Amino acid sequence: MTSNRPAKPDWDRLFRAAESHDGHFTTREAADAGYSPALLCKYMVNGRVARVRRGVYRVVHFPTADHEALAVLWLWSEQAGVFSHLTALSLHGLTDALPVQTHLTLPCAWQRRRLRVPDRVVLHHADVPPGERTWFGSVPVTNARRTLADCARADVAPDLLRQGTQQALRRGLVTAREISEVERALAPFGGLEG
Repeated sequence: MTSNRPAKPDWDRLFRAAESHDGHFTTREAADAGYSPALLCKYMVNGRVARVRRGVYRVVHFPTADHEALAVLWLWSEQAGVFSHLTALSLHGLTDALPVQTHLTLPCAWQRRRLRVPDRVVLHHADVPPGERTWFGSVPVTNARRTLADCARADVAPDLLRQGTQQALRRGLVTAREISEVERALAPFGGLEG
């Protein structure tokens, strides 16, 4: 069995991995580029990389990105998560409210895992098919229709749900036929027009 790992460390390969995640990379990506844990430690001591959290590192001189904290959380989720609920509502620009917590949906199979969840992260479990995802920079996020449906099921504040839905309709991100769950959730609060 042959390995596709390089015989010696390949900085370009590691940098390409980091570049696709706003300057961050995982221990596995480092190993795939030929970097052992000992060599990673040496690079940390020399100031070339910094440990951000367990298993996630940053190329120190990589330009900072506005939402690089999301890239770190996505790498923490082993690239299995998708940003959702209020976080997705904000990323899509459907509300002017800034969520205090980050909402991340992990696959249903992850419900059995014992995780040390990062501070201010709310986990949801659902299998989000590719057709219900889009990309925000370097991270996946639920599309507008899925985001509104998730928020309706999660009993998000009616004013935020209403604002997000009206904005999505106005911008053509959803159609009136796609928001039945939202309409049901808002019915006790005066409906979509409030």
